[in-house]
Amino acid sequence: MIDLHYWPTPNGHKVTIFLEEAGLDYRVIPVDIGKGQQFEPDFLKISPNNKMPAIVDPDGPDGQPIAVFESGAILLYLAEKTGQFLPEAPRDRIATIEWLMFQMGGVGPMLGQAPHFRQYAPEKIEYAINRYTNEAARLYGVVDRRLGETAYLAGDAYTIADMATFPWLRYHDRQGQNLDDFPNLKRWYEELKARPTVRRGIDVMRDNAGVGTLDKEKFSVLFGDKQFAKR
Repeated sequence: MIDLHYWPTPNGHKVTIFLEEAGLDYRVIPVDIGKGQQFEPDFLKISPNNKMPAIVDPDGPDGQPIAVFESGAILLYLAEKTGQFLPEAPRDRIATIEWLMFQMGGVGPMLGQAPHFRQYAPEKIEYAINRYTNEAARLYGVVDRRLGETAYLAGDAYTIADMATFPWLRYHDRQGQNLDDFPNLKRWYEELKARPTVRRGIDVMRDNAGVGTLDKEKFSVLFGDKQFAKR
């Protein structure tokens, strides 16, 4: 059974969706990021960048336990382990990795910044709000154009690239985006949203989703002094 160190965020949802899709047994070990549990020494041994999710698989490639951090790396690891959702054909495999990296390098970071400055920043900085809202719209446009050409991000098959991207687009309202402006993306989004396995992945620890009341202490842990004091 895989141990999943987790909190219900888009990056966490990537992994729960895969685990549900692949039918793997897993145990959730909560990492309450609002309380700073991501900075605890035992967790840092697994995830040195103090970010969740992370997994520990007791049955690693050599039969020994292995810890894997970074959500994209976890998806690649699990796809290789199970032989699922990562095509074998070289061109399809490359396309899957391309779109996974697009999510890791663009969609995740930029779509995280948009709601931060629109919702959480203590000062409303018009430049930042406009920059990241516009960048979110650009990225939505990239996805929409791609999905006007193919059924899924990597081509005809549903892959880890789709699992990685979908959770971030669930927060389109907070990112200042309207799915009606992106019809191809909306078609794909509604299809994935309806998958029972995706719904089960999103529902893991649903009651803990969001940051809740963002008091001074929690803000410091998530975005402020305590976040950056833990190096």
